[in-house]
Amino acid sequence: MGSSPYADLDRPPLTERALERALVVPGALWRRVEVRAETGSTNADAAAAARDGAGEGLVIVAEQQVAGRGRRDRQWISPPRAGLTLSVLLRPGAADGERGWAPAPQHTWGWLPLLAGVALRETVRRITELDASLKWPNDLLIRTGAGEAKAAGILAEATAGAVVIGIGLNVTTRPEELPETTGLPATSLRAAGAENTDRDPLLRSLLRGVAQWYGGWREAGGDAEMCGLLAAYQRGCSTIGRDVRVLLPQGSELTGTATTVDGYGQLGVRTADGERRVSAGDVLHVR
Repeated sequence: MGSSPYADLDRPPLTERALERALVVPGALWRRVEVRAETGSTNADAAAAARDGAGEGLVIVAEQQVAGRGRRDRQWISPPRAGLTLSVLLRPGAADGERGWAPAPQHTWGWLPLLAGVALRETVRRITELDASLKWPNDLLIRTGAGEAKAAGILAEATAGAVVIGIGLNVTTRPEELPETTGLPATSLRAAGAENTDRDPLLRSLLRGVAQWYGGWREAGGDAEMCGLLAAYQRGCSTIGRDVRVLLPQGSELTGTATTVDGYGQLGVRTADGERRVSAGDVLHVR
């Protein structure tokens, strides 16, 4: 007998038709929502759709992802229906006459994963009332009695003139199902004490939040300060003010105090040699 999607009543499946009725409405950013029982990587699927000419507004959600990737090609794998694993396809470089959006300059696109982080933090705080914050550039942290733990990661990739943003959020993952980590420990909303772990309202709220922030960002021509995105990110970023060690892409590292996130989405770090701006890297909170 095949396994039923209702075998674990704590993890009911998402319903594609209900999500499309709620999210794919006139004037909305989202044009199509696909819920797949299993896939290798939602980012890979959305990138393939972008190369095939898919328009802005595609959402791909996987109930189980078996070859998901995080930054530096780390794996992001979760038990079936234990989390939210999704990717969205955006085309910030394309004009949208109906909405009056001019193309956003390519140098501003680095704000898109940070934008998704702001929407994710707002959703988690509103629905679960957990103390959630953002670790620059792409992690959602939950503060628990034992300290900070990572509940979600975000990965953005540019391809075929599009930007694909992937989000992986642990929702009902049990402590024994969480992966071993070398940095901050992993957690889930349920493990951190959230009472409301219904993925459907979490997903709807997240996608509406991304759409709202993206719309404001596009209207501002990609100016994160003008649309309020910069201030929102700074308010929610727990990296600012911390002593940090930053592992840079070329293999070197720097240490110092994180002072700000600037208008380009870069992390400002005060080091012994002066102020540095970091556009990419893995951050470790030293304290």
